[in-house]
Amino acid sequence: MSERKKFAPPAIQEFAPKLAEVTDTVLFGDIWERPGLSPRDRSLVTVTALVALYRTDQLGFHLGKALENGVTKDELVEVLTHLAFYAGWPNAMTAMTQLKEVVEKADQSG
Repeated sequence: MSERKKFAPPAIQEFAPKLAEVTDTVLFGDIWERPGLSPRDRSLVTVTALVALYRTDQLGFHLGKALENGVTKDELVEVLTHLAFYAGWPNAMTAMTQLKEVVEKADQSG
């Protein structure tokens, strides 16, 4: 049996193995794989929720995942600009800064 990709950070895998396990198997192994929404749409929903709730610790990862799932940089910029009026200017500005860093890092690595 092949081993599943691990999404939980290594520090959490060691410190809280059950949380890491359910993150990998339930959240990413089940919820993200459900057929009702495409991975692209799930990424848009997730980024929106994280920005609106100012959950910046997970935002960078999910911005990168959104790009992997086919959301373009321009679409993410537009989403964040739109969210400034609904989720708050500071939330959108912080998210935009993180998006810029994620895009720059992706451009540098390939």
